[in-house]
Amino acid sequence: MREDVEALDIRDVTANWVNAQILERQIGDRIKALADLSGTPLFFGRLDYLHAPGLEEAEGARGERPQPEAAYRTLHIGRRHVHDADGDPMVIDWRAPVSQPFYRASKKDPMDIALRRRFGYTGGDLTAYEDEHLSDPAEAAVTSRLLQQEIERPRVGPMRDIVATIQPEQDEIVRSGLSDSVCVQGGPGTGKTAVGLHRVAYLLYAHRERLARTGTLVVGPNRSFLHYIEQVLPALGELAVGQATVDDLVAHVEVRGTDDARAALVKGDARMAEVLRRALYAHVTPPTEPVVVVRGSRRWRVPAYELDELVRQLLDRGIRYGAAREALPQRIAHAVLVQMEQAGEAPDDRVQDAVARNSAVKAAVKAVWPAVDPAKLVLRLLADPEFLAEHAAGLLDEDERKAILRSKPARSVKSAKWSAADAVLIDEATDLIRRTHSLGHVVLDEAQDLSPMQYRAVGRRCTTGSATVLGDLAQGTTPWATRSWEEALGHLGKRDAVVEELTAGFRVPTDVIEYASRLLPHIAPGLTPVASIRDNPGFFSIRPSTAEAEAADGTGDGTGDVPAACRELLAHEGSVGLIAADARISELARALSEAGLGYVAPGEETTYDTRLTLVPASLAKGLEYDYVVLDEPRAVVDGEPDERTGLRRLYVALTRAVSGLIVTHAAPLPEQLLV
Repeated sequence: MREDVEALDIRDVTANWVNAQILERQIGDRIKALADLSGTPLFFGRLDYLHAPGLEEAEGARGERPQPEAAYRTLHIGRRHVHDADGDPMVIDWRAPVSQPFYRASKKDPMDIALRRRFGYTGGDLTAYEDEHLSDPAEAAVTSRLLQQEIERPRVGPMRDIVATIQPEQDEIVRSGLSDSVCVQGGPGTGKTAVGLHRVAYLLYAHRERLARTGTLVVGPNRSFLHYIEQVLPALGELAVGQATVDDLVAHVEVRGTDDARAALVKGDARMAEVLRRALYAHVTPPTEPVVVVRGSRRWRVPAYELDELVRQLLDRGIRYGAAREALPQRIAHAVLVQMEQAGEAPDDRVQDAVARNSAVKAAVKAVWPAVDPAKLVLRLLADPEFLAEHAAGLLDEDERKAILRSKPARSVKSAKWSAADAVLIDEATDLIRRTHSLGHVVLDEAQDLSPMQYRAVGRRCTTGSATVLGDLAQGTTPWATRSWEEALGHLGKRDAVVEELTAGFRVPTDVIEYASRLLPHIAPGLTPVASIRDNPGFFSIRPSTAEAEAADGTGDGTGDVPAACRELLAHEGSVGLIAADARISELARALSEAGLGYVAPGEETTYDTRLTLVPASLAKGLEYDYVVLDEPRAVVDGEPDERTGLRRLYVALTRAVSGLIVTHAAPLPEQLLV
């Protein structure tokens, strides 16, 4: 298929060089989408239907049946569509409706399937297969061994797709319609990130032309996370999906400053949207002077009361500040044209445009509805106590206003040390002035950590499209972490979104998730604990460190047995993550180097020679490793501004392992883990 595309000759089919350039780019994208992936098989399953699906339609289209009916009843399912030299399908795309029974069929509801076959691969070589005779009542339902092996397969490198292991409850979410916004609450290892990415792939398959026009975007918590997931969609043949963090979306200014927790909390509050709206529209001044337009020997006068009515009409319509400002000259010009017509003239649109550009009209608009720079507006709010007090009246109390006021006001937008929260405020102000471009679909992952204002920033990118919101309330680790999905979806502008909960754990071993779930009553008491479906309980060990003695007599830095634990886990196949409180990373880096253990940072590519990643606890969210060493749980908790946030950070760190976890500690464990 790739060679056929590469052999295309477009010299005689393009009308001009522009068409040729566009077609060449499309051909290049198609070739990339058909690239061979090392170790990735073209098919992973097979369905034998009792009755050939779509046979009558196929006969009607072709007027013949070139093969026996049995040939149409057997379908191989894969990551992408594959056809032979004659155009007949050899592998059916996993997203096609006819592939759905591979994920949904069961003994209770066989969906006209006689046999479902799963194929097992090792390094791209077919090594096993497993059959289920779904329509045979004599065969008992069993857990798929190959499915378990695929879930537990060692992980080295970036995240991979899960098309061979999608479960029925996940498939329902993946195949939900483009017009539907969906929120997925899922504990660690329930596959919510994979579900969100595969939903994008499905929507691109089902609505390709529409989404090609409107665009799709995946929003993640940080660059390390985006790097980790960036290969999933290309592996499924989808290359046109954008990836960004919230900070990328609102990058109107350079972020060089930071806020303390109190200031960030107030700036991220949804009330700031109304403060900004008031401050912006305070620039609109009721007119006190008429507008006099001179054209030739005639003077046309629009009185102040009529101008005031035009301004009020625009304000009442609730359109964007900038759009209203652009409309006002035309409204004034129209009032002049009415007078011209009453005087017996016959002006046309060209005359109206000329009047709208008249210097007197421009001067009136500048005085009544001046242009406003969003960054300057935010800078004034944060620097001028009286201006802030005036427009925050009834919204922010005095302490809240003091928390966000700058102690040393900047002299200009460029010299200001903007924080990440400031950038979100500027984005809000920018949208009040001119509408933000909306995409067809946005996936928002690790959403529980967003502030209300950040939700609004993401929501602006999908006002005319839909969204997939992914997160876990128990993993919220910011002072403004989401309290309920209903509240968050309101800020996002998707109040009608359906909230789905995934509780079946595929990634985290039973012993590990049960241990981590001891924290749930203290961090998210209303959530259902994740129930691991893994047959393998996993490797789990809690080890008081010999560094305890070193710490007691002051002879060590508390890194103790950590390198030894890492070396032990590196003896197994797969990736290893060493997760620790941010403040301990430099000490652990030194200890690993002294022990001769190579490592990489989150976001850097692991290799088979260097499989250890040193992970600050603040960056662990969304990542996964075959084996994890968790250093000093108490330090992870103490590294946060309050205990609840610290326990949530610990919950995240405890649940990154796929096959095994070693917890090393010299300090006492948090009492919440000792229940």
